Amino acid sequence: MTQRIIIVPGWRDSGPGHWQSLWAERLQDAERVVQDDWVSPRREAWVGTLERLILSRPEPVVIAAHSLGCIATSHLGAEAAARVEGALLVAPADPERRAALVDFAPVPYAPLPYRSIVVASTTDPFCPVRLAGAYARAWGSEFVRIQNAGHINVDSGHGDWPLGLALLESLTDAPSRLTAGDRSSVQHSATL
Repeated sequence: MTQRIIIVPGWRDSGPGHWQSLWAERLQDAERVVQDDWVSPRREAWVGTLERLILSRPEPVVIAAHSLGCIATSHLGAEAAARVEGALLVAPADPERRAALVDFAPVPYAPLPYRSIVVASTTDPFCPVRLAGAYARAWGSEFVRIQNAGHINVDSGHGDWPLGLALLESLTDAPSRLTAGDRSSVQHSATL
């Protein structure tokens, strides 16, 4: 059975041009989490929305999360986590350092029951790379450290982000979920 890709944006959502928004439009079998309140996030509401979406799908899921979406994913309950086959956790947030995100603290420091990849930048203004590495160790995740990539979002020049797409595909059972036209445009942008 083909996996469902669930895109989990962070605080204030991922706007136009963000790799999550582009992937939501282009990837087959992808679905984006929609939170009721993007500005004043509450852990119970955010995690509950994500759990309901995961549990409502008949197929297993692979998560593509960014920032606070990574932390929400780490808080999943056992029933929803059991439906996850993999997670790409990009530029995780540090809820203990931002008052608006403090409801998500403390971050769970326990192994995730599925394969996961944490991607972090050496220049992320919202989470020191050391902390992202600590998350990866605690969660049992593979760790990909990117030099000078900011928060790995539109502001840091990450639109299509071919490396991220390749990492996501490494977590799925399908070689590619892009349509032929989308695949050639991503390959072209990767060679520029």
